[in-house]
Amino acid sequence: MEFRPCIDIHNGKVKQIVGSSLKDAGDQAEENFVSTQDAAFYADFYKKDGISGGHIILLNPAGSGYYEATKQQAFAALLAYPGGLQVGGGIHADNAEEFLQKGASHVIVTSYVFSDGRVNYRNLEQLQHRVGREHLVLDLSCRKKEDGGYYIVTDRWQKFTDEKVTHDLLDHLMGYADEFLIHAVDVEGKASGIETGLVSLLGTWGKIPVTYAGGVGSFEDLALLKEKGEDHLNVTIGSALDLFGGNMEYRKVLDFVRS
Repeated sequence: MEFRPCIDIHNGKVKQIVGSSLKDAGDQAEENFVSTQDAAFYADFYKKDGISGGHIILLNPAGSGYYEATKQQAFAALLAYPGGLQVGGGIHADNAEEFLQKGASHVIVTSYVFSDGRVNYRNLEQLQHRVGREHLVLDLSCRKKEDGGYYIVTDRWQKFTDEKVTHDLLDHLMGYADEFLIHAVDVEGKASGIETGLVSLLGTWGKIPVTYAGGVGSFEDLALLKEKGEDHLNVTIGSALDLFGGNMEYRKVLDFVRS
């Protein structure tokens, strides 16, 4: 298990939000924390600690009046820690290289490769050709349906696809990506416990790096993630971390995941 930091940017500010509350209309979201520091501050902080592989997520769509401010925050963070952070949010074949040129180690993609409810292999292959598998992370963030399965959601987690997260799907997609990033959207930003069914599913796979995010609110949750994920999953902690106003001490988190 590795700790993977996050820098979520919404309306031009570093925030922690409740994932399921995010709405494009009016650029709305239920906020847990709004930082007085900019994205570059956090990037430099992680750089000084030598922690790489974290992700910057742009939470505004390209059509938003806040998009440019959010994008500039992301660029500033990449400049502060070149090669140390991944970036996602509205990434597609025509803009992915720009983010890599600005210093991203990887681009993170969801909506562009999950169109009309299914995997769009034409887009996925085009993107892989542009940036290379070694620079591509697929975001398979998902929500639970009534059948008990976890289905990938797109457009800032607002739209369900027909793609269910299974070992077969992971096997199929791993040939295109260096890593997977998976938010358990129903518990994202709530610090109320992890999605154990999803964690067990991911932990029993373990063929390429997978970063899990969602619901970690205590060291008990972190221990459960380590157990149910069979120590195969990396972890992101947002709202519960003291850097973002939570109760979990950053230094103790680092010690725990390294133990």
